[in-house]
Formats: sequence, C-alpha cells, structure tokens
Amino acid sequence: MGLDFALDETQDDIVRLAGEVLDGNADTPDRLWKSLGQAGLLTLAVPADLGGAGLGPLETALVLTEIGRRAAAVPALSTLAFGVLPVARWGTPGQRRDLLAEVGEGRVLTAALAEPGDPLATAPRTTATADWRVTGVKTGVRDAEQAHRILVPVRTGPAEAAVVVVDPAAPGVTLRRTPTSGDTPEYTLRLDDVAAEPLGDDRCLADLHRFAIAGACAAGDGALAGALRLTAGHVGSRQQFGRPLATFQAVAQQIADVYVTARTLHLSVLAACWQLDAGRPADDDLWVAAHWLTGEATAALRTCHHLHGGLGLAADYPLHRHGALLRDLVRLLGGAEHCLDRLGGRVVHRPD
Repeated sequence: MGLDFALDETQDDIVRLAGEVLDGNADTPDRLWKSLGQAGLLTLAVPADLGGAGLGPLETALVLTEIGRRAAAVPALSTLAFGVLPVARWGTPGQRRDLLAEVGEGRVLTAALAEPGDPLATAPRTTATADWRVTGVKTGVRDAEQAHRILVPVRTGPAEAAVVVVDPAAPGVTLRRTPTSGDTPEYTLRLDDVAAEPLGDDRCLADLHRFAIAGACAAGDGALAGALRLTAGHVGSRQQFGRPLATFQAVAQQIADVYVTARTLHLSVLAACWQLDAGRPADDDLWVAAHWLTGEATAALRTCHHLHGGLGLAADYPLHRHGALLRDLVRLLGGAEHCLDRLGGRVVHRPD
C-alpha cells in the first residue's frame, strides 16, 4: 500500500497564505518579515500556550518552500528550522517562553551547525565545561548578528555531545562576517569561555541536525521550483527564428529534465518531512533529499541559466537570487560528495 502525501486542508491553507503574503509584501525584507509574523506563519510550530499553532516540521517546511520559491531574503530558515523546531521539542517551559514567545513579532533565532572543515558536526570540537562555559569556533552561522540566541552544539565528554543556548552579545563572543553567494548574512562565531545554557538532553543534537536538513532541503525545493517557473516562462515567451524557444525540441527536452529533477526533489523533501513530522525514522529520507538537492538540483539550475542565455547571468534578474540561495544551501549541507557519503554510510549490507 502506497503512502499518501497529499496535503490536508490546513496545510493547503498555509501554502496559499504564504504565497499571498510573500507576493504582496516583497518590496523590502524587513516589511516581508514583519508581514510573515503578523500572518502567523512564523509561529506555526510555536506551542499553542505561547500563541502559536502547535504544528510541526511539515508545516514549517511548507512555509520555507514558499519562501525559497521566491528566494526571499528573510531569516526564516535560521529562525524556524534551526531555532523554533528544536526549542519547541527540547526546551524547558522557561526556555520555550523566553525564546519563542516573541518569534511572531520578528525575533530571530539561529544555530551554529558547522565547524572548520566539518558541516553539521556530529562530534563537535567546541567544548563545554561542567558549568557550561563554552570555547570553540563555528563557521557559516546564518543571521548570527541579528539573532536573539544561537543554538550551539558542543562536546561535553570524550564521546558525548549536547546543544547549548548562547547569547551572541555575551562577553567572550566574537562575530566576523564571511562572504556568501547570495549576500546572506553569515558569520564565523568565536567563543572564548562563554556562559551558556543547556538545551534538552543528548538526543537534541541529532534532532537539531534533522530539522536543519529538512529546512534546507525545503528551501532548496522552493528555490529550484522558482527557477523552473522563471525558465518555463522565459522559453515560452522568448522568440527565436520567429517562434517561441519552447517549441524547439532540444529546449523542450532540457526543460523537461529540469522538471523531472524538481518534482523528484519535491517528493523526496515531502516524504522526509512527513516522516519527521510523524515521529517516524527519517534519517534515510532526509539524506536522500539532501543528495538530490546537492547532487542534482545544482545541475538543473545550470540548465535554467543556460536556457536563459545572457539574461541568466544578470545579477538584477530574479534567477540570480535562486541560484545564489541554492548554492548557499548546498554548501550548508556539505556538498554533493559529503551528502552521498552520509547516505551511503546508512546503507546496510546483508548477505545474499
């Protein structure tokens, strides 16, 4: 019996509302971020007792996909996937109240997932003492400067890891902005004996990574879908030799290949988020989605640029934003070879 990933009425309404808000408030990132909060789209996974909807990873992914579809420059991935989801699941009542109560008003959260040479570090080199003083270096921390708090994976023993909450304005914290493809605000975070507060137990880090992968893949799903929509519109209206580009067989074949990749990515992301939302084992599905994003979506995006011709290289054309977003997400996940290695490591070999 197959699984039915059709969205229910509430989820359909979320997609529709997100599209309306994003299309109607695209003039400035600040206005758009505020409008997303006012529409309740930033608090879908915030517990109901704190004014949220008490929903989960799947609904959050739907919002991130719509944001990625328009390549909107708002800190939604950091706040929702890296912050709200893990805090809602693992935070104490006090932590949930302190960190989540003002998300709907635009409060930004984020997480420091990577260390030098190690994306999504499962064995952090950043250390925490018994009294939760943290020392180490994290890289590629999105939206760190504007974040209210940063979730930081740390090593607490020879083989033990945890997640702590750090105030980016605390003594001993240094932030240095680093370049990205799409001008996303990213920072190297240096911690020197910084006071921190533990979040959850030793299972929290694995969940933080799951939410991060799901969120990045959902945003990437939207970014590729948006690029496909732009490209289909371009080849459908652009005239060459007296007829639309889309009527040429070679162009039709290429846009069809992009469509197949986009649909496969979408279904793999939806399956992974559905498993995660249902509390079922989701790691295999998450790494399949990450592999499609890092290994296949980038090639599909190159085809979109190619089919646009010189226009596809213009920095002021929307396709540039989609490409930059996708490249930054691929880097966040560690790239195609890293994701394939993580996926391959999950394969269980059984004797014939």
